[in-house]
Amino acid sequence: MPFESLSERIQMSLRRVTGRGKLNENDIDEMMKEVRLSLLEADVNYKVVKKFTADVKEKALGEKIIKSLTPGDMVVKVVHDELKSLMGEEAVGVTYRGNGPSIFMLVGLQGAGKTTHCGKLALYLRKKDHKKPLLIAADIYRPAAVNQLHTIGKQLGIEVFDMGTNHKVNDIIKNGLAYAKEKGFDLVIIDTAGRLHIDDNLMNELKSIQDNFHPDEILLTIDAMMGQDAINVITSFNEALSLTGCILTKLDGDTRGGAALSIRYLTNVPIKFIGLGEKLDQLEVFHPDRMAGRILGMGDVVSLIEKATDSVEEEEAMKMAEKIQKGKYDYNDFMKQIKWIKRMGSLKGILSLIPGLGSQLKNIDIDDKQFANLEAIVRSMTAEERKNPELVAKGFSRRERIAKGSGRPYTEVNALTKRFEDMKKQISMLSGMDEEKLAQQMQRGQMPNYQSKPKKGKGKGRGNFRI
Repeated sequence: MPFESLSERIQMSLRRVTGRGKLNENDIDEMMKEVRLSLLEADVNYKVVKKFTADVKEKALGEKIIKSLTPGDMVVKVVHDELKSLMGEEAVGVTYRGNGPSIFMLVGLQGAGKTTHCGKLALYLRKKDHKKPLLIAADIYRPAAVNQLHTIGKQLGIEVFDMGTNHKVNDIIKNGLAYAKEKGFDLVIIDTAGRLHIDDNLMNELKSIQDNFHPDEILLTIDAMMGQDAINVITSFNEALSLTGCILTKLDGDTRGGAALSIRYLTNVPIKFIGLGEKLDQLEVFHPDRMAGRILGMGDVVSLIEKATDSVEEEEAMKMAEKIQKGKYDYNDFMKQIKWIKRMGSLKGILSLIPGLGSQLKNIDIDDKQFANLEAIVRSMTAEERKNPELVAKGFSRRERIAKGSGRPYTEVNALTKRFEDMKKQISMLSGMDEEKLAQQMQRGQMPNYQSKPKKGKGKGRGNFRI
């Protein structure tokens, strides 16, 4: 989870005031001392910390909050709004040109993930904006940079243009753009050279590309683990180039979060995207309001739903809903839903987006290999058994064979069979649910919730499916 340590510290600070019926200036001062320390330890620039804490204190001591019925909760809202303001208020999109292919140029130091994020960005924009991207390999200095971009392009099914490493960078880009126009590509993403440190040769080359080809977007990839050094890097690049935004990478690592909270205020360069893992589909638009919610442990339900709907086609969800309505849910459907969940990313990352769960997951080891174990068990079933789960439920010798075939203990096979039978019983209660509503739940990667009819004197029975 991004900003895990910072999130935990700020949430602890806010517990001083949440739920309190009355607050005074001393209460606010004690809370703000802890918030200030949390931000400084997260490597947030001291100027940013000073402004943030002053603004929060001023608004938290406002008459409306002190006299409100829930002043503690109002203070939390103030902190949320100020965090959002610090990071830029709203998400900032990319700009495309009307005529000819749009040109995006990625710049940055070596090791920030620039080449990888050329591929990530191309994949994201192909999927979200239906673009036909071409990658241009213009890093002729780093060993194997051209080969790396080709490898990424091959994995994604995205074409890469290169002329090797013996031509001038501007010639490579010029020919690449001509090729893009000829072949009907509407987006070109240029992978430029980086350095271990900023020098005149690097900046002169990048300025030459900017002046000759006028990119629509110049995006700086910046390592989130750099802390306050990130500000110096952004400032140097922004003085030489007209940066349109940043891609903050490695936000899933052991980062303290200072860069994300400092960049916009100190440089006025918006964070447009964040990289949250090594996989090529792990790129997200940066939403300041959603990130503020994550930091404060409020979760991020909107991002969770977006992940789910991106991972599950509506037609697939409707087919699954139809099968459930007819009571025909089997192990093949179970495997499909596991695949849907895996497409969304790590299970811990998914759960961290659910309000109230983020802070509880810190010391819990959630092993995604459990999915592989479940898949191994199901794959060890015959085609007939996968279609007819009752064969496994009633057959002791079948479960023994499946355990041996999957390399998993018999108890695991038994437990899966038991849970599956429970789900089958619960599914029978879904026959009256509206098919479209059920499909929406499927598209979110959820096992369906059900509401049983109330029994006399017992109230309402509720339950949900579990893996």
